[in-house]
Amino acid sequence: MYQWVEYSDSRTVEENGEKKTETTYSYNTEWRSEVISSRHFDQEVGHMNPSEMAVESVTVVAPEVWVGNFLLSTGLVEQISEFHTLSLSALPVPVAGFLTVQDDYYYHTPNPQHPEVGDVRVRFAYAGLSGDGLYPGSAHKVSVVAQQHQQQLRPFSSRSGHTLELLYMGQLTAEELFAKEHQLNSMKTWALRLAGCTLMFLSISLSTRVIHTLVERVPLLGGLLSVGLQLFCLCSSVSLSLLTIAAGWIYYRPLLALCVAASALVLPLALAHARAPAKKRQ
Repeated sequence: MYQWVEYSDSRTVEENGEKKTETTYSYNTEWRSEVISSRHFDQEVGHMNPSEMAVESVTVVAPEVWVGNFLLSTGLVEQISEFHTLSLSALPVPVAGFLTVQDDYYYHTPNPQHPEVGDVRVRFAYAGLSGDGLYPGSAHKVSVVAQQHQQQLRPFSSRSGHTLELLYMGQLTAEELFAKEHQLNSMKTWALRLAGCTLMFLSISLSTRVIHTLVERVPLLGGLLSVGLQLFCLCSSVSLSLLTIAAGWIYYRPLLALCVAASALVLPLALAHARAPAKKRQ
């Protein structure tokens, strides 16, 4: 739906020794797939959006999805994510006066080039078919890891209690498929570690904020202490994050866990040692 979208730009200015934040709001009209509430706009007058969609987005799944002679489980079907836009060029043009076709969209407006707020456009997409050759094409090739039970592919339960059901688009060998899954799991793991380290840094920073507030008005001392506190928070968050990672590996990879824990302890010592010669020269 064509709606108003609010953008904000904040900047910090200093007036009479006090820091203030100034926020500037701008508005633009865009096509969005979800309703944007204009009640929370800074300037609602003149930028009002409809309260609901005339047409909601929906995904329709076939009752049975087959790969060759095997019926896919619900978990495998949900992993099918490669959708193709349905081309409207081969379909008859609607005779209704309120519908216009352009760029594989149905527009609920007489002039798609100049839409108004509240106008709606709809497109269709499909998955499971390649879109190659005779439209809409042959069945898409997929690679699946699952347990076969008669004519059904369902989750495989391992001895450790985990379930395994993988589906990747395209024809892959077993080595290629598990390499992709290993890479995906590695990316998720590092993303969680980075998020944990960031949260650790924010929590320590908020804990030391009271010290910074007490001395920020002291000339020279406030700036030096602010830099020192930030370094302390960064060093502490990295060390605690490494110790947390080491605790998770201590059972499965004890040697690697000890190395990570040692690096967590070496980091603050290295920073302290780096500052020691500077103090001696002073």
